[in-house]
Amino acid sequence: MYVRPILEYSSVSWNPYLIKDIKALESVRRRFTKRLPGIEKLTYYQRLSILELDSLELRRVHADSLFAYKLVFGLIDASLHDFFIPRFNKSRRGHYYKLYLPACKSNIKSNSFNYIIQKWNSLPSSTDFTSPKRFHNSLASELLLPYCKVFLSSCSCCV
Repeated sequence: MYVRPILEYSSVSWNPYLIKDIKALESVRRRFTKRLPGIEKLTYYQRLSILELDSLELRRVHADSLFAYKLVFGLIDASLHDFFIPRFNKSRRGHYYKLYLPACKSNIKSNSFNYIIQKWNSLPSSTDFTSPKRFHNSLASELLLPYCKVFLSSCSCCV
């Protein structure tokens, strides 16, 4: 209740892409859940499952997807063209709202926004784009798990 908002504040703009940074952020919650009585001997991912929580990394992946949705549909005060190149066309695969990243002059932009585009473009055509709430609800954790760098490599239940 107190720490998670601080860890997730503005995560779309500073989302870490290095595994060591992702693990450092996750270690805050790992230490906290380790102190809860009755579940301290379980693995971190078992503790999250019992507490019905997603990892911080998965929550950031979800927030990135929601940010892309808001950009595409003009729900935030920013221009889509400042971030991405839209390629809205009916293709055989995926959904209608594909995005592409223009050539980047820095590693920071290419690592952060390129990662968002990979997630966004891989959403299935069954994703509900009619409203932000429906879009949010149609993003299942299983759909976004492949984009978590640390979660899949650490969680024995998903490998």
